[in-house]
Amino acid sequence: MAKSCDEVVYSERSQIIKDISARYPCHEKIIHKLYKYYGSGDPFPPALYLYGHGVTGKSSILESLFAELGGVRYLKLNVIEAYSNKLLFENIAFGLQDIRLSTHNGYTYAHRLEYTKEFLTELRRLDRSLAYVIVIESAERLRDADQNLLPMLLQLPEATGQNISVVLMSSLPFEKYYIKTGMPSIPKLFVPAYSRDSMLKILSNDFHKIKLDAQKLAHLAGLEHRLELIDRTVTQELYSNFVHLFLSTFWKVCRDVGELRLVVSQCFRYYYEPVIEGTIEANDALKLWRNISMVLKTTFTTLYMRLGSSNLDVDYCHSQMHLVQQLELPYYAKYLLIAAYLASHNPAKEDKRLFLKSHGKQRKRMQTVNARAKVSEKMAVQLGPKAFGIDRLLAIFYAILDGEKVAVTSNLLTQIATLVHLKLLAYVSSADASLLDGTARLQCTVGLDSILQIGRMIGFNVRQYLCDFF
Repeated sequence: MAKSCDEVVYSERSQIIKDISARYPCHEKIIHKLYKYYGSGDPFPPALYLYGHGVTGKSSILESLFAELGGVRYLKLNVIEAYSNKLLFENIAFGLQDIRLSTHNGYTYAHRLEYTKEFLTELRRLDRSLAYVIVIESAERLRDADQNLLPMLLQLPEATGQNISVVLMSSLPFEKYYIKTGMPSIPKLFVPAYSRDSMLKILSNDFHKIKLDAQKLAHLAGLEHRLELIDRTVTQELYSNFVHLFLSTFWKVCRDVGELRLVVSQCFRYYYEPVIEGTIEANDALKLWRNISMVLKTTFTTLYMRLGSSNLDVDYCHSQMHLVQQLELPYYAKYLLIAAYLASHNPAKEDKRLFLKSHGKQRKRMQTVNARAKVSEKMAVQLGPKAFGIDRLLAIFYAILDGEKVAVTSNLLTQIATLVHLKLLAYVSSADASLLDGTARLQCTVGLDSILQIGRMIGFNVRQYLCDFF
């Protein structure tokens, strides 16, 4: 018996939801609601507010949904990039027409869109046979825009006559937006963070890709005779056990899906290597796990840094040196990074002796001599970076500039923020701490070899200001 039209539509809808839900465990309810708004065949809602913590799959879920739906033109942009009305209007209007800046158009659009009236006129020219979705990331920044901008974006169907929807994406709840005149009510969906079990499912779903990667590596290494062993021993059970152990170590320090998937694939290569070499049996999970302890330790150090190193425990220093050489840091940013390294690896009580010329004489007591007779394992540069405050960082910065006068301006603080963005510095304070009020605490993530290279670039002897070297 032939299926009715409604049954076919319901079957297709169920399959789409099932396929997307398999990729994003624990978000099935959100996917159902999004499909109800955008996949039911009804006109789209004028606006939707999607919020939740970072790296919870908000953008990916939307991209997967609209990829499955026909007749929908989807555009994503970030308010950080479109920081003016002109950039926002042009990115939206021309992006929906699939017009991109290139050498063919001289990197300029046919006409400028500076005012709301021009923007709405351009949107009215869109193809009415299509539906449009505009996803705006970092939407909380629109609170600081012109008074009428946000209400206008939330009522585009009424203003243009198009089936067009704006999805505001943010990490803040909508209650954090102050009430604007004429602000319409819109649906709000909260995307929860992944649980540990959900993350386990997501990472375990990569099993077939991981197995294929293992086979490719065997081909590249000329180990074709080991392919049968790989096919027999790289099982779903082996990989799931590895992921379970991996999350028990990394779950507390990283919840980023993309980062965890990358690190899992890198670490599994080292985890499985002894099986190919025949030194450890595939069913001896404990021994395999202990074998990669040094790799895991180095991975903790390089987490989020994206250095592109395939050999984590050997090539890390070379990759970081390459990164430092490629980065064209501003002049004062190099001094700030050196100051951060010195603050991270010197005790605060030694600052006066290291950086002040008139610090007075220091008596060489026997206990002081013994304290400095450290073995390599106890050296500060080997023990890892310690946290420091902004005031101490700036004090060391001015001291090593050797009398050069530099005012504490927003540009200087921006350079500190840029070093954080480049992962050369890392925040260790709470989310409420700020660079502006001096409450933020940081630590330097750059290694000794890299900081010595930066010092050589500007003619500064870093070793002269490290307690461990005198």
